[in-house]
Amino acid sequence: MDFDELLRQGKIKRIFRAKRKITSLNLVSHITQCAAGNAPLFLEDSDYLFMLSNLKEVSLKRSLDVYAFCLMPNHLHILLRPRRAELQEAMRDLFARYAMVFNRKYERKGHLFGGPYRQAVCLDDSYLLAASLYIHMNPARAGLIKDPREYRWSSIKLYHDLNAPPSFVKPSFVLGLLAKERKKQKEIYSKLLDNSITVDAGDALEKTDVVSSFRKVLVRNFPAVFSKLRKQKQIARLTGLELLDDEEIEQAIQGMRDRKTKISPDEKKARKFLVEQLIARGYKRKDIATKLGISVKTVYNIFKVQT
Repeated sequence: MDFDELLRQGKIKRIFRAKRKITSLNLVSHITQCAAGNAPLFLEDSDYLFMLSNLKEVSLKRSLDVYAFCLMPNHLHILLRPRRAELQEAMRDLFARYAMVFNRKYERKGHLFGGPYRQAVCLDDSYLLAASLYIHMNPARAGLIKDPREYRWSSIKLYHDLNAPPSFVKPSFVLGLLAKERKKQKEIYSKLLDNSITVDAGDALEKTDVVSSFRKVLVRNFPAVFSKLRKQKQIARLTGLELLDDEEIEQAIQGMRDRKTKISPDEKKARKFLVEQLIARGYKRKDIATKLGISVKTVYNIFKVQT
């Protein structure tokens, strides 16, 4: 089943976590994986280095564009885009090989990881930026280091250091959202990162809406930056799916509920468009009816037209 079909069925959420992953090509995902229980994933520098060399090898073999990463002592984050529909195969190669080598090295048995990796789909540019910042601020949030720029086992150096060496990681995809000039890109990203450190975002391994909540704080603190992102539609160009961000959804809903405000000359088309956007975020019919101030039967009729 492809990504478009899942959208039509209303099974895609802003953050999508499921046993059956979405493997569509060009779909940007925030991947998380953690150790079983309180066990560590990395004990020595050589463990971190092996994971990175493994990630580089898999990205070349499976045609992955890696945009950001952070390796923590007992979990990891990767922001990536598969250019072929091989996400599951790529993650299998990455994690199975690492577990085999780690278990052999430390003469241990049993599962190294605490279950299947988790996937959070980036459906718009603002979520993509928030996910990258969340990944890079992790070491500071966990108390491993005060300034995340000093953390060795993440891609942060590529995002702030103008003299960073070439890498298989491609920060320009995210940084390009912020400005055209390379120096300006990194200045803005560093400013956003400084602001992110103080945000109590929660744990992405435990809560499904952490990055969405984190994004909302950033939108309030940096309205000009995120207003600009709405015009770029980088994710939309990649996926062919142009989704409204959270603020645009709320504004459209408010306009729909306000009888004095017309959000479109054709209210029926506007209503259908809103329903499609809410379906893409996993809302049920009853929730959609409540949000839009219409009956469940009306929503059902819109569903029928849509499908």
